[in-house]
Amino acid sequence: MTATSAQPIAAPARARTATAGATLRRGQGFQHGGWFVAPFLALFALFVIWPLLRGIYLSLTDANITGEGESFVGLDNYREALKDPLMWDALGHSAYFTLLVVPCITVLAFLLAMLAHHIERGKWLWRLCFFAPFLLPSTVAGNLWQWLFNPGTGMVNHVFGIETPWLTDKAYAMLALVIETLWWTVGFSFLLYLAALQSIPGHLYEAAKLDGANAWHRMVHITLPMLRNITGLVIALQILASLQVFDQAVVMMDFGPGPEESTRTFVQFTLEEGFTSYRVGYASAISVIFFVIIAAVALARMWLLRNREEAAR
Repeated sequence: MTATSAQPIAAPARARTATAGATLRRGQGFQHGGWFVAPFLALFALFVIWPLLRGIYLSLTDANITGEGESFVGLDNYREALKDPLMWDALGHSAYFTLLVVPCITVLAFLLAMLAHHIERGKWLWRLCFFAPFLLPSTVAGNLWQWLFNPGTGMVNHVFGIETPWLTDKAYAMLALVIETLWWTVGFSFLLYLAALQSIPGHLYEAAKLDGANAWHRMVHITLPMLRNITGLVIALQILASLQVFDQAVVMMDFGPGPEESTRTFVQFTLEEGFTSYRVGYASAISVIFFVIIAAVALARMWLLRNREEAAR
């Protein structure tokens, strides 16, 4: 009787001991795991957090590139930036470039992925050809297309029998930049779409065929809905990347703002203010404004994605 009645009393004690032991093990695991995370946190703080805080501080000063005579000016740099027509022109160029690139690269990457996924012969060669340009450095891609668009010796005008001043006319400079970017960066989005296509279960298409659905119906009612999430990811990544366009614009335009400053992007304008005009404080304020814009775009994408997931439930 005594032994039997002792079991219910001992059980809670054993449970508390087990819980305490599990808590202790979790604490030890977190303590040991912290040593593995510490190098990353140290580098993140050194190369991300500290430059961000330093940039915010400099944006409140009239610092120059020499670092001498630095004084606190408050929000004067931000007021000047918001009234600066050159800054708004540069932001408009980046936004216009983004509006041209994002839809084109999304559609083109999807079509190339569909082609590489369904083609039977030489599949590996097609995939290599579509993805290989993405592996090139930005300077190589920019110099290559600068030569292709050359009015006198470029292959583009020669092949099509035209005499278009691609890089010296305001009407064509941004279009040339968009074409080069599509060729250079479509491989990344193509790879994302290809991986997503390969993950779609084959029995869905087999069932649709048995129900009499043709290829168009299968793509509209199976492929596109199954690729909805990856399409949202591609669009978000391309928007963020396109707003930060810099390398190809600078290289193709010989490190200048392009004809009539038509291809001067926001990042390029920021660097010109900081390293050409030597106004580090003003350039830092512009950078903070650009950071807020990029963060707003990223948060908007997260908000839309969360609302879509809640609606799907």
